[in-house]
Amino acid sequence: MLNTPYYVENQEMLNLVNADKFKNADSRSEFITLNTDDVYVQISNYGARVVSLFTKDKSGNFEDIVLGCDQLIDYYIEPYIYMGATIGRYANRISNAKFSIDDKDYFLDVNEGRNHLHGGFKGFHAVWWELTNYSRSECTMTHISADGDQGYPGKLVIELKYRLVDNELKVSYKARTTETTHVNLCHHSYFNLNGPGKGNVLSHKLTIDADFYLPVDNCLIPYGKPESVIDSRFDFRTKSTIGKCMGSENDEFNGYDHSWVLNNPSIIKSVARVEEVISGRTLEVRTSEPALHFYTAKISCKGKSGVMYNDHSAFCLETQHFPNSPNESSYPSTLLHPGEEYSSSTIYRFGTV
Repeated sequence: MLNTPYYVENQEMLNLVNADKFKNADSRSEFITLNTDDVYVQISNYGARVVSLFTKDKSGNFEDIVLGCDQLIDYYIEPYIYMGATIGRYANRISNAKFSIDDKDYFLDVNEGRNHLHGGFKGFHAVWWELTNYSRSECTMTHISADGDQGYPGKLVIELKYRLVDNELKVSYKARTTETTHVNLCHHSYFNLNGPGKGNVLSHKLTIDADFYLPVDNCLIPYGKPESVIDSRFDFRTKSTIGKCMGSENDEFNGYDHSWVLNNPSIIKSVARVEEVISGRTLEVRTSEPALHFYTAKISCKGKSGVMYNDHSAFCLETQHFPNSPNESSYPSTLLHPGEEYSSSTIYRFGTV
């Protein structure tokens, strides 16, 4: 175990999370803090998750802007298990928890109805990652997923790096496999730019650089081809409040749990931006991934410092490949072959208006 650093230059800022409850919860537990003048990030190696993320408002005051828990044990149970976590082997859903590679069927962990969600019950959100390197501004974690893990073929070796530069948090993944398999990793923070438990996010203003989205069935599995966002509640090409159409007759899911097909993928570019008027905080997302999954959290639970999290008290912007790609030949492939390297990066840029 590494001698994990604790950069606590502003103790008052860090009191929302009790580091000792993470550090002493399990002999495998590591808990570190990365910081610049503009951003503080606290990370646990359980699920390689961000547990706190402090940014400045327009008056220069720091606030934690991600939902989560005060102690590690809470992340073992619903609805906290995905908060801030690294998701894999496959982010999002795979229909009927199965796919085929070279005419061989693979049956996955069934953990949402009849489908497979976020890598299964013991996906990457629910394992201990090895902290292999760290400094004040970055840390590297690795995980080895065995052949057959949650039903996936091949031994997968994953490297994850969190890097903090000025007001940007970069999340980068690399992976290699011993057998052809499907890989689709993402980061899953629940954001509220006012702070956890400080109201809902319906008045946050969102922009998504996407002309198309993926319609879904009642199990949230995409069907058919992407559809245009024009004249629909999925049109965020220009800045709009998150809650602009929620509660309407067309809002059958009471919010969003959908993927947008990003324009001009393959190069790292700005794909989404969120603004919050009261605090003045902004969040910009940059990625080379082909899809952005936008989720307005539907939860009811106690979070940090005992505050209540309710429906739409946060939003997730998950950069990834399409849901159910292993079963849809027209979607961008998520296959990884031996000898190839999976590589993906997302940048979260924080600022103010």
